[in-house]
Amino acid sequence: MKFERKPMVNWYDPKQLAFTSVKTVLSSVFGNFADRRELQAALDQDCKPFDYSKKEALWFDYISDLGDGFNSTYTMASLLAREELELRGKILKRGDVLIMGGDEVYPTPENIEYDNRLRGPYTAAFPKDKKAIERPDVFAIPGNHDWYDGLTNFLRLFTQKRSLGNWKTQQNRSYFALKLPYDYWVIAIDIQLNADIDYPQICFFKKIAKEHFNANSKVILCTSEPSWVYKSFDTKNDSFDRLQFFIDKVLLGQGEKDYEEKNKSINIEAILTGDLHHYARYETIKDETKPCHFITAGGGGAFMHPTHTLKEEIIGTHERKAELKKTFPSKSGSTKLSLLNLAFPFFSLTMLLFFGTYNVFTTWILQTKPTGGESLMEKLSEFDLFQGELSQILSVIGSNLLHFPTALFLNLLLFAGLILFTDTSSGKKKLNYIAGVIHGLLHVINFYFLLWLFSYMNLTVWGLEVDNGKQIALFTAEMVVLGGFISCLIFGLYLTVSVSLLKNHITEASSSYRWEGYKNFLRISVTKEGLTIYPIGVKNVVSNWKEVGTEKNPRFEGGPINYELIEDPIFIKNEKIS
Repeated sequence: MKFERKPMVNWYDPKQLAFTSVKTVLSSVFGNFADRRELQAALDQDCKPFDYSKKEALWFDYISDLGDGFNSTYTMASLLAREELELRGKILKRGDVLIMGGDEVYPTPENIEYDNRLRGPYTAAFPKDKKAIERPDVFAIPGNHDWYDGLTNFLRLFTQKRSLGNWKTQQNRSYFALKLPYDYWVIAIDIQLNADIDYPQICFFKKIAKEHFNANSKVILCTSEPSWVYKSFDTKNDSFDRLQFFIDKVLLGQGEKDYEEKNKSINIEAILTGDLHHYARYETIKDETKPCHFITAGGGGAFMHPTHTLKEEIIGTHERKAELKKTFPSKSGSTKLSLLNLAFPFFSLTMLLFFGTYNVFTTWILQTKPTGGESLMEKLSEFDLFQGELSQILSVIGSNLLHFPTALFLNLLLFAGLILFTDTSSGKKKLNYIAGVIHGLLHVINFYFLLWLFSYMNLTVWGLEVDNGKQIALFTAEMVVLGGFISCLIFGLYLTVSVSLLKNHITEASSSYRWEGYKNFLRISVTKEGLTIYPIGVKNVVSNWKEVGTEKNPRFEGGPINYELIEDPIFIKNEKIS
């Protein structure tokens, strides 16, 4: 199929920000009034699981947050497509099933974005083989980015028995249940945009739990956000409470007389998720109950999220403490990468132009010259800040603002906008507000300092006339290039302080430099002995892909792909063999 190789999404492109914001608002509003999950339930009355339990052993892969830049997405798709991977002398078979854990496309789920960022790379990495007797299946749950069009294109791709390369789609809804060998289960839920599980979905899984679970069934739960992490950041976040409700009331059947007793011994072996684009594993502290693993594996292709902001201990399901066992990247490596925000101007030229344009436009308003009087730049050029004439400069600026409320409004808009940008839901809370106010003030101060500096240099030092074309062009270039650059430096410094010291702005401070590396996915085996999870990491993705196929059947060569085990395989013994 024909598709375009796309770069990583530039989240700080004002046009992209505005477009995504509109999509988010619309999907949030209309998603509550026209929930596609209810329509899915009405059209599909079958509440049966997909049955893979007859296999003697089963392998399946889990990957999340994948449809972003071509290099990272194709690198991971190539690994998933290989018939086998060898790690530490052990052969890991390609998954019989591929599970995509959310955010299959970025930034918004238009059909063209699915083609360019997901279907195209995955089809090129693993072309459809019509002669194959057995082809692996693929299942997917949507993340928030898949929901931005109300799930329209997600359902078109994953619920109509189509092919994704050589993988076959099988599901009928945006959530599903897989029955695995030896009474293991994959339960994958769709939490929409607000960690909400709709009533038809609850009924679907209640029927599965009641009619298909056995007394000692073992569950691998898939959801599209690490709600346990978000609750550790913000105690007001109730997404984890909703997940706990689903486990207790639906899977364990608490309060359900017809299956509560039967399901009381069911164990949640692991909860898998993405949304945060790194690998992190928490494990409940050993006690009389079997441990549960909380694994974030959001390394399918999108920019890397930091790991140094993660807490060493959190509260897991049923109020059990869980310890952080492993991260990828390491916390020290994550901290070092966060310092890249100091080079923010080089990562986002569009933001540089945005700040520069703001500077020029605001100055233009302030430059309106009273009849027979001097313009603001002419007045400012008469004073030297470095000779102790700050008070005179402030007086001129203040009196001028009183006559130009539009400029004052733009100043307040910039200041208020930067304060509202502040992440106050995590990190140091009150200190975040203080940092936000300081951030906003620095931008306003920077604007007026540069306005004075360029006025003084251009008119006094270099003797240019304020209305001279050369001066106007010079001032515009100074404000756009140097002014925008310094504003971006301030912005990057704020992000650096926030993510490094205040432990907030984890998304804003990592989407800025769009790090392609530290990708990951899980390869999982189910045998009679138990469940083994192999977390596979790629520190540096391949960027030298060369097209060797045709436009209709694209293929790419590059590499090598250096992959590794992020940590020792996680083995969960099957204590009850059915």
